[in-house]
Parts: sequence; structure tokens; C-alpha cells
Amino acid sequence: VAYNPWGFFRGEAELWRYGGDPSSGQPRAFSQPSPWAWVDVSQLQAAAPLHPVAVQCQEAQVVVTVRRDLFGTGRLVKAAELTLGSAACLPAGWNAAETTVTFVAGLHECGSTLRVTPDALVYSTSLNYKPVLAGNPVIVRTSPAVVPIECHYPRRDNVSSNGVKPTWIPFRSTLSSEEKLPFSLRLMNDDWSAERVSTIFQLGEVLHFQAGVNTENHAPLRLFVDNCVATLTPDRSSAPQYAFIDFNGCLVDGQLDDATSTFISPRPRQDVLQFAVDAFKFAGDSSNLIYITCHLKVSLADQAPDPLNKACSFNKASNLWTPVEGTRDVCSCCEMRSCGLASHSRRLHAPSRWQGGRARRELPSQLDPLVEEADVVVGPLFIHSWQDHPVRRMPLGG
Repeated sequence: VAYNPWGFFRGEAELWRYGGDPSSGQPRAFSQPSPWAWVDVSQLQAAAPLHPVAVQCQEAQVVVTVRRDLFGTGRLVKAAELTLGSAACLPAGWNAAETTVTFVAGLHECGSTLRVTPDALVYSTSLNYKPVLAGNPVIVRTSPAVVPIECHYPRRDNVSSNGVKPTWIPFRSTLSSEEKLPFSLRLMNDDWSAERVSTIFQLGEVLHFQAGVNTENHAPLRLFVDNCVATLTPDRSSAPQYAFIDFNGCLVDGQLDDATSTFISPRPRQDVLQFAVDAFKFAGDSSNLIYITCHLKVSLADQAPDPLNKACSFNKASNLWTPVEGTRDVCSCCEMRSCGLASHSRRLHAPSRWQGGRARRELPSQLDPLVEEADVVVGPLFIHSWQDHPVRRMPLGG
């Protein structure tokens, strides 16, 4: 059930799953779990029947819409008297003739804080009203107020390739649907024996990833990780970003002096590929979280690896690139930082386009109409440095 965020009684703390447009007042139903917004307007003691503050918890930002008749008295507050969060962010824009003021802020902006529970990620901020003294400074006609705001994002959800875009990407992501290969990307414990139950890491630890594809009822397939990129949001095109696997299967992070990242050889199975990456975080980012998006694809298991279908690690001892399988020459393009279609066109069928604008390698017709490649996401992962406050490892709810 979705509720109209403008329709609550005043002077109460309310919790709702936002599913409508506050300008139209029309709610909509949800087909998947979505964020919940919590607003406590008890300080306002509003007399008006309309809820003075509405919140939209979006994928990477929060939108707060405030009625300027904040206390329901008919007196409109000034937009300049309203700020968001401990950083006192100003409204996105306002007009003196408008009766509402809108704030738009990233989930980690304006001094918001993050709390992790077994079931949700909770981002907390506040709407602040600080009246400017006017007229006689000895008297006041209104009082400051603080409206606590929270956005609750479910930690468990599914990412599917059927066009539904989830509001929050889960810790473990699996892409599957009818007539499409089920790709998966999971974090494993240190000995690879089971899936890891915590999303929290310290710098100095190693992230153990296991990519897989379910090949049941299909010809034997070999899985490859084309590329992996880390971002601060679920959007793989957002900035900043760091590509630690690139160029069609080159684990470039392993070339850095302070990294030991590598593909695990041999594979446990042809439809599984494991790789270990030293934990990292973005410099200057206080949120301590990252999302990992990897592009996975398959080839027929009896097809020899080539520069477009490979898994190559950098061996510091020999100063050479080494493939998990195949001859060493398939990795030569990792050093040149160019493994594109042009230099290997003799190995390809005519390229076609797919959603996302990437050129793909066509597989034999016996795989059609299967999806032979897909993006999968793991996150958010919490990466703490040793100087951060100690944190308790939070298990992922079952």
C-alpha cells in the first residue's frame, strides 16, 4: 500500500512508503520493495489539516518539500529561514510567490548520517527552521523547530533484467528471468567455502568475489568478467569511479604497488570465476561505502580464450600478465591497454548493439535467445580505515 504523504494528521511522527507525486497527490503501488520515509513534525504542533513536510527517498538522493505555512497558522515562513541537515544546506531554489520550498540533496550530503540495521540502511537528516528576528528584538512571534527525517532502504531485493529498476541495490545481486542466463556475483569468505555474511571491511582486508552463471540445460559455457567498476552510488556511470577489471578481463588493480589483486587459478568450474581484490575506498569520501558493478559474459566452454574472452592477472614477480587459461598471448593487450574489437575482428561475427550501448560478441545460434552478458551489482560495501571508530560487523539478514 502506498500513501499520500500530504494526507497525514499534524503533530505526529509518520512512516510511509513513498509512491506518489506530492504535486498531484496521487499515490502508486509498488511491485518491489522501496524506501520508506519517516518524518517527525511534533515540534511544529501544526493546526492545519495538511502535513507540512513531504519526503521522497529516491535511489541516490532525498527530496524534501516544505509548505511555507509550516505551523498551519497562515503565516508563511521565509525560504531563507529553512535549511537541511547539520550542514545547513539551502533550498534548491524558491520563488517568493510559491507556497512550497524544495530541498534536493544526495543521501550523504548536508551532514546526513547512516545507520545500518539487519533489514535496512537508514539515512538521517533534519529540516531546520530558524526564524530571523524582525521588528522589536525583545519579542519573538515564532520559535525555531527541527523536523527529523529518515530514509529507510531495504537491504534485500532482487535485480532482474526485465526492465524493473530497483530503488536500492542489494548486498547480493543476481540477474535471472525466463530464457535468460542467470548471472550472479557474490562476496565469499576468506577460504571460498561459503558466502560472506557481512558487508563491512577494514582497509587491509581482501574482498573475495565469485562470479557465476547457471548453465543448467545449456551447452557447457565458460564465464568471464569483462570489467568491474567501483562507484559511490548504484549508477556505474557516476563519478568518481574506479575500474579495477578492464579491457575485457584484465585485472589492472594488480599492477599497483600496494595491491595483490588476482584471478584465482584454476577455476572451480568453467561456469565460475573467482577473484580477490584488496579493499579500497575513495579518497576524501566520508561515507565509507562503495558499490561494485561487474559486466559478466559467457563463451562456449570448448572455445579457446582470446583477447576478448579472457581472465588475466599481473604477476609482479615475472612482470608479466598471466591468463587463468589459454596461451599468454591473449593477455598481451592488457599491457597495451587496448583489447577492442578493431584489432581482433577476425575472431568475431558482425557486432551488434545491446542495451547500454556496448558492442557484444555474438555466440552461436544454439544459445539464442539467451542473454549472453549482463551487469550485476554488489553493494553497498562498507570500507573502514583503522582510524575510524570501531564498528560491529552486521550480519546480512537471512
